[in-house]
Amino acid sequence: MKVGAIIPAAGRGKRIGASVAKQFLEIQGEPLLHHTLKVFASSKLIDYVVLVMPKSDLNEMGDDWLNKYEIVRGVVAGGEQRQDSVYNGFNSLEKATDIVVIHDGVRPFTTPKMIDTVVEEAKQHGSAITAIPVSDTIKQVSDGFVKQTVPREGLWRVQTPQAFQYGLLKQAFKKAKEDSYYGTDEGGLIEYLGERVKIVLGSERNIKITQKEDLALAKNIFLSIK
Repeated sequence: MKVGAIIPAAGRGKRIGASVAKQFLEIQGEPLLHHTLKVFASSKLIDYVVLVMPKSDLNEMGDDWLNKYEIVRGVVAGGEQRQDSVYNGFNSLEKATDIVVIHDGVRPFTTPKMIDTVVEEAKQHGSAITAIPVSDTIKQVSDGFVKQTVPREGLWRVQTPQAFQYGLLKQAFKKAKEDSYYGTDEGGLIEYLGERVKIVLGSERNIKITQKEDLALAKNIFLSIK
């Protein structure tokens, strides 16, 4: 079984308000993206990684990322939206890849166990995504006022890593492209295709660093796991 991972790190991270893209912000002396790649290099099931970067950064530092990490075998430019970036990565996967793992470059707190579990579940079920059950009360809001309380039973917050059989994900991308459909994650593309998606329990620690507060939390998490 050959497993390739796509790590989209092509966003500019405007919400975090930094002068550089958030995936290149340093924690403990290394870029966030370094910490994410380090986890993937520790997985027993990941054979290689395709890294997706902003085109401007690709021209400036793409070779550095390719040469520094043995597990990174391809660096490609991102697209207009996240789905476009992942698709660019998908088109750069090595031949005979059986399982495709997709993981946000700014989620440095996934674990090798989490990665390996979604791979094994995707091998069995076709697709698998990490998620955690919703514990907060959820309100539907209209014009600034609560419209109703949404029952939280059965609601899950989706994370990455997500894993898919290569052929299934290829079909999902093809249909999405034909219909000009954009999902918020690749699991959503599988749903749009009409196929089932297996849930794997993620972790509250597996945060996506989007806001300044997330960056501060990430620094504390790194200190706590030292």
